[in-house]
Amino acid sequence: MTQKLFAELGLSPELLKAVERMGFEKAAPIQAEAIPKLLAGSDLIGQSQTGSGKTAAFGIPAVEMVDAKSRAVQVLMLCPTRELASQVAEEIAKLAYFKKGVRELPVYGGQSYEHQFRGLKAGPQIVIGTPGRIIDHIGQGTLKLDKVKMVVLDEADRMLDMGFREDIEKILESVPTERQVVLFSATLPPPIKKIIERFTNNPLHIRIESTSLTIPAIDQSYVEVDFRSRTEVLCRLIDLYDVQYGLIFGFTKVQVDELTETLIARGYSADKLHGDMTQAMRERVMKRFRDRKVELLVATDVAARGLDVDDLEIVFNYELPHDPEDYVHRIGRTGRAGKSGKAISLVTGREFGRLQQVLRFTKAKIERISVPRLEDLEEKHANRLVESLRNTIQAGQFKRQDQLLENLMESGHAPGEIVSALIHLLSGESGRSPERIREDDPRQYRPAPRSDSRPPRGPRDESRESADRVQRGPPDSADFHAAKRIDESGVWLKFNVGHNYGASPGDFVGCIANESGLPRTVIGPIQILPTISFVQVAAEHAETILKSVIGTRLRGRNVNAMVAAPPRPDASPDRPPTREPYKPKRDRKRE
Repeated sequence: MTQKLFAELGLSPELLKAVERMGFEKAAPIQAEAIPKLLAGSDLIGQSQTGSGKTAAFGIPAVEMVDAKSRAVQVLMLCPTRELASQVAEEIAKLAYFKKGVRELPVYGGQSYEHQFRGLKAGPQIVIGTPGRIIDHIGQGTLKLDKVKMVVLDEADRMLDMGFREDIEKILESVPTERQVVLFSATLPPPIKKIIERFTNNPLHIRIESTSLTIPAIDQSYVEVDFRSRTEVLCRLIDLYDVQYGLIFGFTKVQVDELTETLIARGYSADKLHGDMTQAMRERVMKRFRDRKVELLVATDVAARGLDVDDLEIVFNYELPHDPEDYVHRIGRTGRAGKSGKAISLVTGREFGRLQQVLRFTKAKIERISVPRLEDLEEKHANRLVESLRNTIQAGQFKRQDQLLENLMESGHAPGEIVSALIHLLSGESGRSPERIREDDPRQYRPAPRSDSRPPRGPRDESRESADRVQRGPPDSADFHAAKRIDESGVWLKFNVGHNYGASPGDFVGCIANESGLPRTVIGPIQILPTISFVQVAAEHAETILKSVIGTRLRGRNVNAMVAAPPRPDASPDRPPTREPYKPKRDRKRE
């Protein structure tokens, strides 16, 4: 397919200048197909994979159609996660750079409502947000949609997987019937087809086949880890390969923050990059990384898109992405310009389904490697030290210390003792000493119970299928499994919202998935009582979920949540607990 120039797509001079400023001249296939149709006012269904340029495909027509003189919301864009909403907002801002008076506003969980109230009051024409937070603003009357001319659903299949179907339908019911609907999705499952049938008008379909992504000369491998030992194993791998310039991909900004702090505390030169950092902060971090003032950069997928660095030695996947194409984009940061590269993924038991998807998608060989032992690290460290000494001796670039050596020998020390003591001191001061990982560390790695000869379990594994089976639509039972039964390995969280506030299991699934950016598979049983509710979540994500949901709104109530003991077996929606839930002092005074 011959690529078209943006100048051939009928864009205004302001948009052409903006596209040129962004460094683009030719339109990607999805852009060349979608932009003319959207400018003509048609509803459109686009199927394309991540990284195909779809943001500009709907962003350019959206900016073109906005009336800059009106301060009403004219374009509404829905995204599954806060990271994607932030990324889309940045792209829209770049496209609207030369269109005076056009404002965009990202609206998602994690930001204060006051900040968003001020932003909405300022009169943005384009609002980009996650379904849960958009619903909140509609309910509070702070977001008016009566002038909306275009609604965009970006990554619609992911939004449905995260439990946002009801929210999406409510939002589409809130906009005028005479509006343009644009839906982009990698797949079109039956629920999306029903939304298309109900809310679109003779939509045009565009499908851009995913081109086979060529993977350069990258040595790919994975190591099976227990999630509690993931950081320990990562540190061992960094030391084993003596990484001087590497990239580590995390899944959420909280995970990136915590991992960066841990690495710095252990003596590594590390910095972080994620979507909640300002553009100026990101640019400063990237400059330090490109200038080699930082050895390890820990980043989320969204923040690292467009990251262009040379001579990157290795890419670590601290957690595998959900989209196999994201995996290819991640590891493609190394092995550039004909050079070899290395990519290592840390895979926990629950991530083997994702690994199988990656294997099918890339058709590449990903070798399983074992966790480095302390003996391996010490041997590797000693070999590097010997090699460094040998090179220094051969080069002759050192000052002779004959007098010092004679003094030590006169004191009765043998030459071998002196050399051993010097190497011991040098090893202790080395920045790559394996002493940073101690045998008595309480977080010491414990190998998984699988033998090395056993292949990784795939999606066909019956026990895994039964554990990961998703129950569509919230049932009436209080013991609701959003994705899988977590049981003893999970942590129970207590929420201050219950049946009396109209809460349903789907509300908790949507709140947790939207605010934390985590998949619904981390959520287990949900038990809803009259004034409180209990939700079981995967233990490793409990802290992330608490930080994300506290202070948000659910069914018109400010959310408070905490780690709690499991609910009593006799607790049910019809029989509240005998002990009254905690009431803040101000509420008790009113009583």
